[in-house]
Amino acid sequence: MQDHYLTITENTESLYKEKGSKFIGYAFPVVSETEIKGHIAQLKKEHHSARHWCYAYRLGADKKLFRANDDGEPSGTAGKPILNQLIAANLTNVLIVVVRYFGGTLLGTSGLITAYKSAAAEAIAKAKVTIKYISEKYLVTFNTGQTNEVMRRLKEFEAEIISHSFHTQNEIVFSVRLSFAEKLLLNFKQNNILCKKYDT
Repeated sequence: MQDHYLTITENTESLYKEKGSKFIGYAFPVVSETEIKGHIAQLKKEHHSARHWCYAYRLGADKKLFRANDDGEPSGTAGKPILNQLIAANLTNVLIVVVRYFGGTLLGTSGLITAYKSAAAEAIAKAKVTIKYISEKYLVTFNTGQTNEVMRRLKEFEAEIISHSFHTQNEIVFSVRLSFAEKLLLNFKQNNILCKKYDT
C-alpha cells in the first residue's frame, strides 16, 4: 500500500540563458491551489517586465491534481516540459514557475522545450527532497489494565499520540501510517481493545 510521497522542503531558484533570453526557474512546496495562485501573483509582481510566467504543479498524495500552463508560449513548449520534470522526479505538492525575459531571438519549438525543461530541472536539483507519510487518525478506548498493551503497540507501529485523556475510561487520539494501520487495528481487536477512526 502506497503510504508516502516525495515533495520538497524549501523554495529554490535557477537560471538558464539561451540566445539572450533568460529563464528563471522557481520551485515551491505547496499544498493548495490558493497557495499556488499567491506564488504566481507574487512572481508577476516581482518580474513585471518579463514576457512569460509559465508553470506546472502537482498536488495530493495520489498526484491526480495537476496542471501545466504555457502562458502564451507555443502550445506544449513550456508547461508540459516543466510538468514532465515533476513527473520524472516523482514529486507532488510542488509548483514550478519559469519566468522568461525575451532576448530578441526566437528559439523555436525545440529551443523553448529545452530551455523550460532545463530551468525546471535545475530548480528541482537545488531543492531538498523529503518523504512525507500519509497517516490516518484513530481513537483508542481502553481500561487501565490495558494501558501497557496499548502504549506498547502504539510505539511498535510508530504511532504519533495527538491527545490523551486518562480517567475512568482512557482515551488516546493518535495518527499512524496508512501501511501500519491495519496490523495495529487487528492487534487491538485481538486484545479486545476498542479502536475506531477519529473524525475531527
